[in-house]
Amino acid sequence: MQSSPKSQTEYDVVVVGSGAGGGMAAYQLAIAGLKVLVLEAGRSYDPVRETPMFKLPREAPLRGAGGREKPFGFYDATVDGGWEVPGEPYTNAPGTDFRWWRARMMGGRTNHWGRISLRMGEYDFKPKTRDGLGADWPLSYKDLAPYYDKTELLIGVYGGDDDLENTPRSSPGVLQPPPAPRAVEMLVKKHATPLGIPVIPAHLAIMTQRQNADRLPKLLHPGNALAQRVLRQSMQSRAACFYATPCGWGCSIKANFQSTTVLLPPALATGNVDIVPDAMVREVTVGKDGLATGVSYIDKRTRQDRRVKARVVVLAASAAETARILLNSKSSQNPNGVSNSSGLVGKYLMDTVGAGLGGQIPMLENLPPHNNDGASAMHVYMPWWQYKEQLGGKLDFARGYHVEFGGGRGMPGNGSFNFLENLTQGAYGKSYKEAARRYYGSFVWFDGRGEMIPNEDSFCEIDPEVVDQWGIPVLRFHWKWSDHELKQAVHMQKTFAEVITAMGGKPGSEPQTDGNKAIAKGGQIIHEVGTCRMGDDARTSVLNQYCQSWDVKNLFVTDGAPFVSNADKNPTLSILALAWRTTDYLLEQMRKKEIG
Repeated sequence: MQSSPKSQTEYDVVVVGSGAGGGMAAYQLAIAGLKVLVLEAGRSYDPVRETPMFKLPREAPLRGAGGREKPFGFYDATVDGGWEVPGEPYTNAPGTDFRWWRARMMGGRTNHWGRISLRMGEYDFKPKTRDGLGADWPLSYKDLAPYYDKTELLIGVYGGDDDLENTPRSSPGVLQPPPAPRAVEMLVKKHATPLGIPVIPAHLAIMTQRQNADRLPKLLHPGNALAQRVLRQSMQSRAACFYATPCGWGCSIKANFQSTTVLLPPALATGNVDIVPDAMVREVTVGKDGLATGVSYIDKRTRQDRRVKARVVVLAASAAETARILLNSKSSQNPNGVSNSSGLVGKYLMDTVGAGLGGQIPMLENLPPHNNDGASAMHVYMPWWQYKEQLGGKLDFARGYHVEFGGGRGMPGNGSFNFLENLTQGAYGKSYKEAARRYYGSFVWFDGRGEMIPNEDSFCEIDPEVVDQWGIPVLRFHWKWSDHELKQAVHMQKTFAEVITAMGGKPGSEPQTDGNKAIAKGGQIIHEVGTCRMGDDARTSVLNQYCQSWDVKNLFVTDGAPFVSNADKNPTLSILALAWRTTDYLLEQMRKKEIG
């Protein structure tokens, strides 16, 4: 870690961002022998030293409850970030209420995310071919499948071998064994199955067993002694999950995937990587020949402008931040920003459709203490099951969703028993304690995570008047859900109510029939992608299928910006796999001297 690049004045590659896409790019390029500089807008962060593992709610202010600076609770891993970052505003156009989550820290959102790692399927890459809406990706599932396998082996993912429609399985031997379902999860499956809803093992980037540090490095990097050495050391330092602490707090034993524990350490161990934190990138610099020459950034600690040169620039700052950098990279050569001859930088912004509903299940009352251990997230989930009905026109919305759910007798936190007032008409004293024992663990919750179809009314642009504390123009968001997303959210709530009722329970509220009330706000699910879509035609896309700029051939993007659609599968695994595929192509282009 350095305050400024000192090892050399010019690098082979500068990578902007240290999260999923940036961390993967830095690792793959470093083990190939390139000299890489990683610029991170946030502060340095060491999860081994800073993670509050084994802390209890009573040891935190407000018993660990969330607040404005810590929306997900006091112990959440995100530092110096959230939906609001002091001194770094963004704006919403009239009629828009979009929320933009940023993690200003080494490793970005990979320190905080839910670790759900679902592969996109064949339909997800060719949605327009299937139903005429949105756009197709310029690649197919078979193009990315080998990279899904390698990524899952590298980071460690547990899951089952189910192979359902558009829910592809991994190759044999790739996934680690999933943890056994908890009692509440088995109860949900018992009552959801007769409704035609599948419940199968979830795929999460959490290790249920240690990786084979002798076999996997040779399998993933054949013939590369440097890669095998640093990866072996990295894998030997990782432990299997203790089933003891929420993944969102970070993981000091390195059992789950974080860029800061899985990608950046072996990248640094090559000796080929410098990382500069607190480096707020302003723009991509371009030479007279139209090629990228590097980036300019602000040292946040000194407020000095700095420039760094590189043969190749890789942007992985997050979908919206990458669009901001490109749009702010204006010059007489590029009056609309770099890589924006199509005018599509910032366009087709997407998030995941979200809606939730909970309920109380009398069958779960007064249960004796029992084993509720396991990973901090779900062990099973519900993949989308109505593809045939949609294709046959039997549903009034075009794309599907998966269902994440949970419940049971986990660690109670602040507010865990606030529900008792409605159930007991205000129990107090001894009767309150009896009610707490009776009802504790008798609740379930369901959250839908669905596909959004890209639309022309959802995009980000540069605000013409507002700048951040560094003097950089900020983003202004425009947002609109289509009827497909609104109807999908209503369907989610109706489905959840049916499952709760089938379990003999009662929903905590009436399922919404108004999609605008059922659906989460744009950005609230923190899955924003798009803004620099890939494609087969430079006139209708920003990048080619290898995430390479059509306009600037030594400029690549490896975060969520290249996404053409936003399937119901959480995007991080696909970001990682695409980044690996992109770096393979980048290295081949450099070997051929096509770039650099």
